Parts: sequence; structure tokens; C-alpha cells
Amino acid sequence: MANIFKLVPLILAWETNKYTENPHDRGGATKFGVTVSTWQSCGYDKNHDGHIDKEDVKLLTPDDYHFVLNSFWNSWKADKINNQSVANILVDWVWGSGAWGIKIPQRILGVVQDGLVSNDGATIQAVNNYNQIILFSLIKEARIKFVNDICISHPDQLVNKQGWLNRINSFKYSA
Repeated sequence: MANIFKLVPLILAWETNKYTENPHDRGGATKFGVTVSTWQSCGYDKNHDGHIDKEDVKLLTPDDYHFVLNSFWNSWKADKINNQSVANILVDWVWGSGAWGIKIPQRILGVVQDGLVSNDGATIQAVNNYNQIILFSLIKEARIKFVNDICISHPDQLVNKQGWLNRINSFKYSA
């Protein structure tokens, strides 16, 4: 079974522990790859000012990063995925793209595309029953297409394209 601790260094290699507000990053204010909207979904007002905003993101710590990553891991029920490489690339996609990181793989798997993964549902069964190296390749190809489609729809995102592709291509299959 997959293990979240094997994914942590792969994601941290691409995320900075410094607070950034890149005007070309549609996620906005970010630290450890955690955006304001992601932190708002956690519902934790770190500075206790009554607002969950970029000031809270500035205060994120490595422990907060692990808390958020755990929620993305759990959204995929990744501890039930047999292959670590498949779990890694799936969780990283939902980390970077939200529900699309579940819906598009569900389409590949031929299951209902609802963006939800249940504990004992069809999505996990389909992931584990699929030829793992083929599934990994299909997911990687779909992620690359997803990035290309974003850049076509939003040309201002072309500045991020190579970094996104480098990140996707850093994921390697292992049995």
C-alpha cells in the first residue's frame, strides 16, 4: 500500500517554504504550495483576527503543510492504493488542480466522474485493478494535456508551463 511519507519529499521538492505572491500564479498568495483558498478550506484562522486570508498563509509552518497534504492524500484514499507511484502522481495532481485531479483520472478509469473517492468504492477498485504502469502513463499524459489546455485557455499561464511540466515529468513509475 502507498505511504504518504514517501510522497512528502517529492512535493516539497517543488514547493517553497517562503511566502510568495506571484502575479502569474492564479492561486495567489502561497506558502509550501498552500494557497489562501486551500487554507480557507481547512478553516483555521492562524492569527485569530477573524479572517482566513494571506496573513494566515504567511504564518504556515511545516506542520501545517503536512496537515494540508494529509487532507489531499485522504481525498484520494491513497493509503488504499497498491502502487506508490500511482498514488504519488494522483495526489500531486489533486494537490495542484483540485477536483480535476480526481475527475479526469476517474474518466480514464471509466468510473463515475464525481470528484469523490469513497473508502470501498469503484474508483479505488478501478485504480488497483488497472495495469499500474499503463495507468501511471495515462495519468501522466492526461496531466500534460491538462497543462497544455490551461495554457491555451489562459495564455497568461504560459510563464508557468515549463515548471508544471518539469514537475509532472519528475514523477517516475516504480513497481
